[in-house]
Amino acid sequence: MAIKLIRLFTGADGQPYFIVGKIEWDQLKAANAVSRSHSAQTIHFEETTAGARQDWHNAPHRQYVITLSGQLEFETRSGARQIIEPDDILLAEDT
Repeated sequence: MAIKLIRLFTGADGQPYFIVGKIEWDQLKAANAVSRSHSAQTIHFEETTAGARQDWHNAPHRQYVITLSGQLEFETRSGARQIIEPDDILLAEDT
């Protein structure tokens, strides 16, 4: 089993792209599955109002977005769309 990871990044052509992958479990510890460690400098929490929309924008910095409920739909300038479901993780690197 793994966690779905959607990576949003800027390509060499300056356009945003998605790659859908997964975070694998690195080891099992008792009843817990554990992934490898990832460094983080800060953490904050944010709640988005249902139905909210945002204009085109780049991520202000590299960030993980973890959806707990509802859905997030992202669309790139080229029209590619990705829906983020609960328990999916978005890694926004399109800074």
